[in-house]
Amino acid sequence: MNLTDKILLTVLFLLGALTLMLSGSVIFDLFGMREMEGNYVEFIVWANFISSILYIYTAVDFIRKRQWNWYYLAVSFIILVVASLGFWFYIENGGIHEPKTINAIIFRIIFTGILLISSYIKYKKGLKK
Repeated sequence: MNLTDKILLTVLFLLGALTLMLSGSVIFDLFGMREMEGNYVEFIVWANFISSILYIYTAVDFIRKRQWNWYYLAVSFIILVVASLGFWFYIENGGIHEPKTINAIIFRIIFTGILLISSYIKYKKGLKK
């Protein structure tokens, strides 16, 4: 496993674990997180929760050297894009939200896209060997 692989694996685990903890805390109202988050949008939190599980599953498959692990990131990317479209519709119809949610979902989509592209490139390189 080269340095790039180790970085990708570390990022997947850390982002997955952090997101799982934070979104799970809001969903299940652990540590008073629900109140601290203010006007959170539940379907966005669920999209992040599902994505975090997919990040961790991708990392586990990465360790197991499975070639198709980029599919999980593709599913996560699609979930986040659909959730963001729903969020846009929600905002347009006067939905109450925290302004930070907009930046967070944009960051998450871009970051997941970068991870997806990186995993796909690694997959393609593995086919050429």
